[in-house]
Amino acid sequence: MSFLKHFIEATAWTMEKPKAYGAFHLIFTFVGLAVCILLAYVLRKTGKRGNRIILTSVGVFLLLTEIYKQLFYYYHIGEGSYQWWIFPFQLCSVPMYLCLIAPWLKEGKVQAAMYHFMTTFNLLGGIMAFAEPSGIIHGYWTLTLHAFVWHMILIFVGLYLIASGRGAKTVKDYLSSVVLFLVLAVIAFVINLLFWDVSGGSIKMFYVGPAISPLAVFKDIATNCGWYVNTPIYLVAVSLGAFLLFLPAYLYERRKQKKAALTTVS
Repeated sequence: MSFLKHFIEATAWTMEKPKAYGAFHLIFTFVGLAVCILLAYVLRKTGKRGNRIILTSVGVFLLLTEIYKQLFYYYHIGEGSYQWWIFPFQLCSVPMYLCLIAPWLKEGKVQAAMYHFMTTFNLLGGIMAFAEPSGIIHGYWTLTLHAFVWHMILIFVGLYLIASGRGAKTVKDYLSSVVLFLVLAVIAFVINLLFWDVSGGSIKMFYVGPAISPLAVFKDIATNCGWYVNTPIYLVAVSLGAFLLFLPAYLYERRKQKKAALTTVS
């Protein structure tokens, strides 16, 4: 353990926090998006074996970097005390698990729901992180790079799955992602309850309560009306956001089907 502590301390390089929409943020965002779009296009014809390699590799990378992050907060930030608020089960943490599980499942509804979830809710999470970057900007190089790379990977995975035909394309697909989102939210709430006392009320997985949500607007709702009022509003709002990302793929699929039908008739 002493080796891990020394390693963490040796890599705790401080930095001046990048400004939102400053040079670091904008360059990383636009270059990262360009790379994600290019990779998604290049990998669009990936078969089952290739898909398994890609997603598993992504999952392993996310897992290893998450372990580093957990150790960093434990040894350097918490000085030997676990920081429960970074327990790895937030909305944007889920792809770490799904990328390791989904490609190894038998093709069917469960696997499809996981793919659909990553092309809607997780893609939304990645995009929102760069749109409002306060949650991914830190005073340490490793933490900032971890957060930026992590959320850009969420965007890549979502775009890749869409480009390869594995994303949500029908209303049924979207609804399957919503069901999975709600299931994960219930699991997150149970985790919050189980570790509420030991965390001193600091655990806030999925921001569904009972702790007050730190998110803008939702924080005010939870403070004034209670977490039990805020939670359903929050779940609906996130689901609507995911729907807006799903909509272009749905409209494109409908247009393609209509075009194919007209071609068949003619």
